[in-house]
Amino acid sequence: MVRGVKRTVRVRLDVPDDRKSDLHATNTLFQQCANRTSEWAWRYPDENCITSKSDAEDALYDTLREETDYLHANLVQKAIKRAIKDIDNAVERLANGETTSRPKYDTFSIVYDKRAATYHREKVSLATVNGRVDCEYVLPENPDGTPHGEYLLNEDYSFSTSTVHYDSEADEFYLHAVMERERAPDSPEKAEDSNVLGVDCNVDDHIAVTSTGEFIGNADYLNHQRCEFEKRRASLQQTGTRSAHLTYQHIGDKFGRWSDDYLHRCSKAIVEEARRHECTHIVVENLERIRERISDGKKFQQWAFNALQTMVEYKAAECGIVVEAVTPEYTSQQCSKCGCTLEENRTGQHFECLECGYTANADYNAAKNVARKLAVRLQQGQKSPAGGAFSQYALKSGVMTVNATDVASDTYVSAERESTDKPTPSGVGS
Repeated sequence: MVRGVKRTVRVRLDVPDDRKSDLHATNTLFQQCANRTSEWAWRYPDENCITSKSDAEDALYDTLREETDYLHANLVQKAIKRAIKDIDNAVERLANGETTSRPKYDTFSIVYDKRAATYHREKVSLATVNGRVDCEYVLPENPDGTPHGEYLLNEDYSFSTSTVHYDSEADEFYLHAVMERERAPDSPEKAEDSNVLGVDCNVDDHIAVTSTGEFIGNADYLNHQRCEFEKRRASLQQTGTRSAHLTYQHIGDKFGRWSDDYLHRCSKAIVEEARRHECTHIVVENLERIRERISDGKKFQQWAFNALQTMVEYKAAECGIVVEAVTPEYTSQQCSKCGCTLEENRTGQHFECLECGYTANADYNAAKNVARKLAVRLQQGQKSPAGGAFSQYALKSGVMTVNATDVASDTYVSAERESTDKPTPSGVGS
C-alpha cells in the first residue's frame, strides 16, 4: 500500500488584470452549483437528506451545466461534491444531537483538480468561463526554508486537488496548493510527529487563549468599539442634515476595516505562537458549537469567530501548519490535569478541579483540552509501517505527549510552569 504525506502551501497568483473578471464569474457559477446541490439534497426534517455524490450528479449534472452556460464539467462535479460532503457532515452532526442547518455558499472558493487546472512549479493554468488563464506564482525572493521552497518547488512533491481564493481587501487571488508526496511500502519512513497548539475562542474577555498560555486580543474592547461606532452612525442618521449625511458617507464601514485589521493581528499572533513552539497543527473549536454559545443574537461575534479562524487558516497554510477543528464538549468543565469532568469545576474565569485541586485560568484549561482532543485523534490515526511517531500538544513550557485515552496517562516531556488566573501579557489588545 502506498501512503502519502500532504502539505498545503498558500501562494499568491499574478492574475492578468483583464482576466480577473473571468475568475470572479467562474466563482459565481461554481457557488451557484454548490447552492443548487445543497438545496436539492437538504431534505431535513421531512425526509432523509441525500448524501450520495453519484445520486446528486445523476439528478443535477446536466441541468447545472445548462444553467451555467456549460461551466467546465469538472468544476460542476467539484461543486456537487463539495455540497454533498457538507450535507453528509451536517447529517452526522444531526445524528449526534447537534444543531445545524443547510450549507450555503457565498464566498470565493473554487476547487480545481488536474482536469480543470494544469499545475507547474512556476505557474498554474486555470479553467474559467472564458477559457484558460495562466497565473504565475508570486514567490519569495529566497524561497529556501519557506513552505514554497520546501513543498511547492520540491520535485519530490506533486500537485493534488487545490483551491483558489480571493482576498477582497487586497484585491489578490491565492492558490492553496495541496502538495503530496507518496511513500512506497518497501521503503517505510517514520510516521510524521505532530505537535498541536490548542486555541480556545471567547465571546468576552480575551478573544483567544492558547494551550501555551498566551492570552490574545480583547473581545470586550472589540465589542465596545463596535457599539460606539454604531452609536455614532445612528446619531448621524437621526440628525438628518446634509453635513451629517456627508459625514455618514465618509466614515462608511470604517469599523469594518478597523476590526478586520484587529483580527488580522490576533490571527498573526496565534500563528506566530504555533511557529514559536514548532507546532504542526493548530486546533480550534467547531464554529457550529460556538454559534450555540452566542445564540442571544450577537451576530457580530459569529462573524468575528469565522473571520478569525479564516485568517488563521490561510496564515498557517503559508507556514505549512495544518488547522483543524474539534467539538468543544466539556472542554470548559474537564480538568486538563486529571480528567475529572464536573460543571462545578468552573466558576467564571476561574477553574479549580474538585478532584485533584488543580487551578488555572478557565480558558487556558479549556485550550489545553481542545489541544488534547486533536492530539488523541492524530495519535489514534497513525498507521506508519515503521511506527515510532508521537503526538503531543504544546504547553507554556514544554509539551505533553499523548499515550492513551486517559488524561492522567499523558506524559510530560518537560515540566510545565503553570499560571493560575493571571493572564500572560499579550501583544494584541488594549
